[in-house]
Amino acid sequence: MKPLNPGENRQVGRYRVLAALGEGGMGRVLLAVSADGRLVALKQVHSQFANDDGFRTRFRREVEASRMVSGAYTAAVMDADPDAPLPWLASVFVAGPSLHQAVAAAGPLPVPTVRYLAAGLASALTEIHRVGLIHRDLKPSNVLLTEDGPRVIDFGIARATEGDIELTHAGSVIGSPGFMSPEQAESKTLTPASDVFSLGALLVMASTGRSPFSGASAPQTLYNVVHSQPELDQAPPEVRQLAEPCLAKDPAQRPTPDQILDFLGPVSPGANLWPPIVQSQIAQQKAEVQAVLNGPVAPEPQPQVQAQAWAQPNLTMPQPPPAKQSNTAVKVLLAIIAAIVLVGGTAVTVIMLNKDGSPSSASPASGASSSAPAPTTDPLSIDKLRRVDPCKVLPADSVPALGNLTPDSGSDLGECDYTAANDVEVELNLGDELTGGGSDEPPAQIEGLPVTIDKRDDPKNCDATVPIFNEKRVGITVTGRVQSGEGCETARAALTEVVKRLRANPPEYDMPSGSLIRVDPCSLIDKASMEQIIGVVSEMAATGLHECDWDSKGLFALYTDRGSEPDADDGTPIDLGGTPAFQELKQDREDSASCGIEWLHRKSGDDAETVRIFYTVSGDAATAGQICQQAQAVAKAIIPKLPKP
Repeated sequence: MKPLNPGENRQVGRYRVLAALGEGGMGRVLLAVSADGRLVALKQVHSQFANDDGFRTRFRREVEASRMVSGAYTAAVMDADPDAPLPWLASVFVAGPSLHQAVAAAGPLPVPTVRYLAAGLASALTEIHRVGLIHRDLKPSNVLLTEDGPRVIDFGIARATEGDIELTHAGSVIGSPGFMSPEQAESKTLTPASDVFSLGALLVMASTGRSPFSGASAPQTLYNVVHSQPELDQAPPEVRQLAEPCLAKDPAQRPTPDQILDFLGPVSPGANLWPPIVQSQIAQQKAEVQAVLNGPVAPEPQPQVQAQAWAQPNLTMPQPPPAKQSNTAVKVLLAIIAAIVLVGGTAVTVIMLNKDGSPSSASPASGASSSAPAPTTDPLSIDKLRRVDPCKVLPADSVPALGNLTPDSGSDLGECDYTAANDVEVELNLGDELTGGGSDEPPAQIEGLPVTIDKRDDPKNCDATVPIFNEKRVGITVTGRVQSGEGCETARAALTEVVKRLRANPPEYDMPSGSLIRVDPCSLIDKASMEQIIGVVSEMAATGLHECDWDSKGLFALYTDRGSEPDADDGTPIDLGGTPAFQELKQDREDSASCGIEWLHRKSGDDAETVRIFYTVSGDAATAGQICQQAQAVAKAIIPKLPKP
């Protein structure tokens, strides 16, 4: 979710626009609120399509067809204006990640979850086909995973199955290569069975992480769809049994959505089988929406702007005067307060308008600052884990199979070494940088999270790793070291207990005033300021709980740490604008140089918190003196932003 661009229109039809949800080839998707307080996903097409009369005709027909679709597993179309300067369509907004986002974060989904997904998608297709439509673009990004099941969205290229209305140009292929049917890839006549083929491909992707027809290029993928058999070796047998008939090349051989539902059987009432990481994504998106709703309200259009709009009829009409808006909002407020209910012990969040027409929450306890970022609610997020004391995560008797565990309290931030009986060692790293290496074992899960097992070169030493919420390069790793037996059993057992305890009641460090423990290194300097010092930055990423890297002409790394106080053994004394530090520079060869800077931030007894910078450049005729000047400039820029000891 992103803020609107400066000067961007805050009103589209009867909807107040709040934020941007995304953008694609056809247009933008905006978060907006209706006059009665309901949130909508408003899709507004790009201007180049708005000037195409043929597109407007097709868009109008698509809107009319899409409005016929309703049901529990689709996002219903509420409103549209094909004749607006920029045509738009408003659908019910539902919070939740797309299937693509969920699999990217959680890895392949377990079989019960895939069956739950299949039941929802088959129900959605039943409703879509009932009104004579074919979706034609059922793909991972068009399936949302919400609190009460999947939702099929975006009927933007749906087509009526009756009549001879062509909504696309002759010979064109519209859809997504890895998930379209063979007949669609060959531009043949489509039937509802085309959507069933897409459903089968989605189920394989959900259970394996990839389309069953993936090729090195889009043309190769299309060839595979038409001519090759699907790759189903990695799919669990239960998923393969369901997906394989759906992927038949002959449409007549595929099951109908009703037959799929009969095969699956009934879903338990109130079931929610999304893995914990997906449930956290849903909660995170709801928190982001709430932060937008609590944010500052865009100013009302000024009189001179209204005059300009009347003079140019192609411009979107300004919103109603504040007085009328306030009266409407008061009525809406009273109506919605009367509708607040509790379902199954969970409060339903109701969105309404303040007296000035701005969005608000029905909860009087929100009290969020208008500028505060959306909170991160997942206990396995990097912000939450940064505060966790790893040496308190595993009490002595927490893993019975290992015996009493004794932590080494002198470990680095985010890390702790435990010892147990029989020379068993367990190393916990809450912010381990992921190497991207493959697992030595088939896909598996720990507490609903995908786990990677690395046996290294010795079966007595083994790493078990699960991902951190919303992070691509950082995970939680437990290393098991044993003198006899299998180290992976130790790693799995300890990691299972770690995840349980982090979710239930994570123990935090003792954080005195001014501590670096809670500091996010990536937040200490923005990209623009960094680029002014070291040049163009291609990527900035957290590579640990207390480390941030910037990729430029070299690698620039910033660490916060705890350990011994830096001294002359760590380099030459320098002054960073009143902060004493130590600097070490190396000129390895003519085109390779590095510079390290370290300084003390806070000391209490034997507890010393330090900040370290390491900058290395190669292939650019770099000199150590030059890059040290740049490293010092960065250090001076971030020191004022550190908490005061």
